[in-house]
Amino acid sequence: MKAAFIGLGAMGYPLAGHLAKRYETLVWNRTFDKALAHAKAYGSRPADLSELGQADILFTCLPTSLEVDEMAHKLLPYLRPGTLWVDHTSGEPELARKTAQVLQEKGVSYLDACLSGGVAGAVQGRATVMAGGSAEDFARARPVMEVYAAKIVHVGPLGSGHAVKAVNNALLAVNLWALSEGMVALVKQGVDARLALEVINASSGRSNVSENLFGQRVLSRQFTNTFALGLLAKDLGICAKVLEAAGTPAPLLRQMREFFEIAKREVGSTDVDHTAVARLLEQWSGVEIR
Repeated sequence: MKAAFIGLGAMGYPLAGHLAKRYETLVWNRTFDKALAHAKAYGSRPADLSELGQADILFTCLPTSLEVDEMAHKLLPYLRPGTLWVDHTSGEPELARKTAQVLQEKGVSYLDACLSGGVAGAVQGRATVMAGGSAEDFARARPVMEVYAAKIVHVGPLGSGHAVKAVNNALLAVNLWALSEGMVALVKQGVDARLALEVINASSGRSNVSENLFGQRVLSRQFTNTFALGLLAKDLGICAKVLEAAGTPAPLLRQMREFFEIAKREVGSTDVDHTAVARLLEQWSGVEIR
């Protein structure tokens, strides 16, 4: 079987590396030097668009669904019937369905298969996949995704993977914002931030944010950028569209989008980690969480 991987970013680079250890893997990146470096590190092979179109299974991991749709149109002349397209982009359900329709006219199947677990999960081969699409396409893709994923779930029809990922990341934003609010209040009153976090992590208020992110990035003041604040703000925008399509009440999640849009403007977008949203609360309160 021949695989192709498009998009060698922070997540795509190690994922394509896992694939290359098991299958013949073609790689493509907008910056060609990165494809060359990947080939040297993992034994993959840089390819042009015509070669990518000959793959049996093709993966994309790009910044937004717009780039995926543009790539689909570029590859359309080279794709052959029977190819399976697996999109790991954190994207938009509606645009994904439009892209899938275009591909279907060429006989190409499509899964929206969003990822969770961060860069560490991708490097360790323990990512989580939430996939939307047909049961048949999911069954075909699953054995290949098992190369780099520890948990793979078929969550529903086309677009469902993107929708679940958007809601998941909105919950990440809620936890991050709420903990930041609470911690600046505690620090303002003289509480030791590290001890407060220790207690929270042994109590009912704990979360992945408190257990893994806050201490390593906020208290340390390092804010290691593995997932940009602007990308989380983008995912909150996608979540807002999911909520609008569902027509369900969601005052908290809708408000969270506004908070992160403010943080993106005030703190930074692409050059800062999402945990740096805590800096906005620090600015507003006049304290630093240490």
